[in-house]
Amino acid sequence: MNQLNYAWRLLATGFCFVTFSVGALVLGAVVFPALYLTPAHTRARRARKIICHTFGMFLQLMQLVGVLKLEITGGHTLKAHPGALVLANHPTLIDVVALISLMPNANCVVKQALWDNFFMGGVVRAANYISNDEPELLIQACAEGMQQGNPLMIFPEGTRSVQGKPLKFRRGTAYIAMHGKMPVIPVLIKCTPPTLTKGAKWYKIPPEKAFLQIRVLDPIFIYQWAKPGDPPAIAARQVTKRLEHYFTEALSTHGSTTSGDQATHHQVA
Repeated sequence: MNQLNYAWRLLATGFCFVTFSVGALVLGAVVFPALYLTPAHTRARRARKIICHTFGMFLQLMQLVGVLKLEITGGHTLKAHPGALVLANHPTLIDVVALISLMPNANCVVKQALWDNFFMGGVVRAANYISNDEPELLIQACAEGMQQGNPLMIFPEGTRSVQGKPLKFRRGTAYIAMHGKMPVIPVLIKCTPPTLTKGAKWYKIPPEKAFLQIRVLDPIFIYQWAKPGDPPAIAARQVTKRLEHYFTEALSTHGSTTSGDQATHHQVA
């Protein structure tokens, strides 16, 4: 029975990956081109809303076929603070899909390679996400987006977390947080057993269905972590260390995101 369950989840995982790729291609080649007939100032917002709903449907599919169980706590906080900087640890590939599905107008920083990706290029361009190819313009673009009321999602590690190793945040996140002067919403993500981790192949699935837990915490304000008058480099170093400490402590305290009736369950029976 266990072998049959494993075989089914392996097949279902492959099916989900194909569905995601084909869906992204259809959005980029068929759906989003029609948005260019709409006013430019609303184009990206509409594209992001479509991506949000599409990602939500994809998560429902993953749960329906038995690949994933998902639980979200405090998701309403993300919608209650437009323009916030959303920071999360990044244990698994599916994290970005789960978070964007909770924010209809989320902005995010993406690798330049995705702009030219056969499957994702059209999606990234339509949503007008921020490319990481010009670091000197990145911070300003992020700050302007938040000040316009668009939440910005960033994984401070810059890549997926490595299980068993301490969190190591990149300093660029601190510069964005200080420049944007918006509240920071921490998000804790846990996946048990681990799956789709850094360097793992899609077919290396766990022995049992993965349980993805997402806990959205109350906003914090990082201005208190930098001394007035400190040079930007020193302030960024201090804020980065405090963020690392905050997330390390929070992940240790909230080892599980389960919290009774405050949790929002997205599992499909």
